[in-house]
Amino acid sequence: MGLDRDGVILPRLRPMQVVRRGVTLGLLGVVPLVVAAACVTGHSDRLEFLAVVGGLAALFGVGATVIGACFWWMSAGDVRRMRDWGTVTTQAASVTLIGPLFLRCGLFLAVLGVAALGLYQLVDAASYGSWLHG
Repeated sequence: MGLDRDGVILPRLRPMQVVRRGVTLGLLGVVPLVVAAACVTGHSDRLEFLAVVGGLAALFGVGATVIGACFWWMSAGDVRRMRDWGTVTTQAASVTLIGPLFLRCGLFLAVLGVAALGLYQLVDAASYGSWLHG
């Protein structure tokens, strides 16, 4: 990786790089979700936990993804990594860092929310007495 004349790491971020990392982190976040859901005892408590986590994560994930996409669009191609924080010289230039951050976090939460709602369906359909039923 090289640096441009302002000290920004080249090449600049591309949307697919950020999307890929956000989705990957979301998929990795499913493991602690499954462990946490397994620790909740009681069928109705487990369903409630998964419904609340899934709903909130999906809601905030979609919101953060939309906000991140808007900030990405506003930065007009000057998208920077968080490691380029030292190259920000004005208050308005911080927008170039916020777009990828919100996009990655939003996709992480959206994937986690969809996984929690899918796990909710599995727990709800589980037969009585199984380990998934609770």
